[in-house]
Amino acid sequence: MRQQIVDLGRSLFTRRLTFGRTGNISVRDGDDILVTPTGASLGTLTPGALSTVDVTGRHVRGPAPSKEAFLHAAVYRARPSAGAVVHLHSTHAVAVSCLAGLDPDDVLPPLTAYYVMRVGGLPLLPYHAPGDATLGPAAEKVAATHHAFLLANHGPIVAGADLAAAADAIEELEETARLYLLLRGHHTRPLTPQQVTDLTERAIR
Repeated sequence: MRQQIVDLGRSLFTRRLTFGRTGNISVRDGDDILVTPTGASLGTLTPGALSTVDVTGRHVRGPAPSKEAFLHAAVYRARPSAGAVVHLHSTHAVAVSCLAGLDPDDVLPPLTAYYVMRVGGLPLLPYHAPGDATLGPAAEKVAATHHAFLLANHGPIVAGADLAAAADAIEELEETARLYLLLRGHHTRPLTPQQVTDLTERAIR
């Protein structure tokens, strides 16, 4: 489990889905949550340098956890079936989160089948400074009905049944954000409501 976090972090960093010392990854381990430590680059993680918190976000052991570990804990409390959470500052999703006039209930249109199946609706939460624990209750509330959401002027958070599912979903979200930006100003043809309904029944989450 620790090695999976390390491997995913290195992969995300190498492909520039995260950069510098941004983003964080967690996996549920029984009653504990393994989470990347504060101030760490996802490209240089090691299995022994991960932190452990509980479902309240309290630091249990290991180095100091990411200052956004409370967000991961909030998602796990809201989604008992979640096995992993990934939060990135991926370029295109962050760019979308900075746009004015977004629908806060569903930021991105259903442009592709895999976006609908892997992400579905994408609510937008208001801006909070990184590490601002007052965001926790809002994140917990939205996570009860959505496994993915976007933080304004910040980036996406996605939960999945396991680390692979969470990674697939956040990568699909980033690619759809890129498509959305490429298509701005063009006449687009999103999937129809019936097509979305049909795909939702085959969700890959």
